[in-house]
Amino acid sequence: MPKVVIISGSPTPTSRLHGVIEVAKTVLLQAGLEVEWIKVRDIPAEDLLYAKFDSEAIVKANASIAEADAVFVATPVYKASYTGVLKAFLDLLPQKGLERKIVLPLAVGGTISHLLAIDYALKPVLSSLGAQNILQGVYVLDKQVTWSDQGQAILDDEISTRLHESVSEFIQEIKWHTSR
Repeated sequence: MPKVVIISGSPTPTSRLHGVIEVAKTVLLQAGLEVEWIKVRDIPAEDLLYAKFDSEAIVKANASIAEADAVFVATPVYKASYTGVLKAFLDLLPQKGLERKIVLPLAVGGTISHLLAIDYALKPVLSSLGAQNILQGVYVLDKQVTWSDQGQAILDDEISTRLHESVSEFIQEIKWHTSR
């Protein structure tokens, strides 16, 4: 069964990003993929800040990514870029840690002005980690995500359609790649 690792760079557990990831994760699971979710905020801060490559949490996360066929990298946008916690984690991946991985970037931001954060901030770092098959990213505006009374994310129609199309393309790429 193909494996996808989701890397979430959100520093908060109940962010809009978390809600969008839940929607994408459901689609991935329904397609029969194995999904593991690395929430970078749950990795000990000391391990990230002091670059403890040998920490149990970092070794485990890196092993999960090494075993994955694909990686879904998600982040809120702060100051026109991805989060510092995500950067700290990506710095601890092996130099070619994303080589031969299909990568789908996703970002959630407060303004359309940060739309290019995926292309100009995140994609260069993913490329430097060996990713060659980086799919078109998905950018979500905060206002496109609301919460139901049950605490589930509700995506407006436009972003729901774009997210499902992107995740479907991601799934197709994964299945094609793993069937070769």
